[in-house]
Amino acid sequence: MKRILLPIGAAFVAAGLAISGTAAIAYDGTKCKAAGVCWEAKPGYPEKVAGSKYDPKHDPKELAKQQTALDGQSARNAKRAEHFKKTGKWVYDVSKL
Repeated sequence: MKRILLPIGAAFVAAGLAISGTAAIAYDGTKCKAAGVCWEAKPGYPEKVAGSKYDPKHDPKELAKQQTALDGQSARNAKRAEHFKKTGKWVYDVSKL
């Protein structure tokens, strides 16, 4: 009679499958919006996010930084395109134009 020895990794995989199977059974799904859609917010999470501690508050100065960077990018690309139309050569470094 031959003995079949499983590698140690296979034993861990089998144990993991057994544990994950029991974890799936733990949620009873009583508040499902549709079949299979059973997401629930954590206890204490507000129904309305606006004005709560979960509301993302964007600093106007930080948003202005992003717009300034995008405006600079557009201006550099316009210079590159203008130079390309004149010479037929594309130059990435705007300081060389």
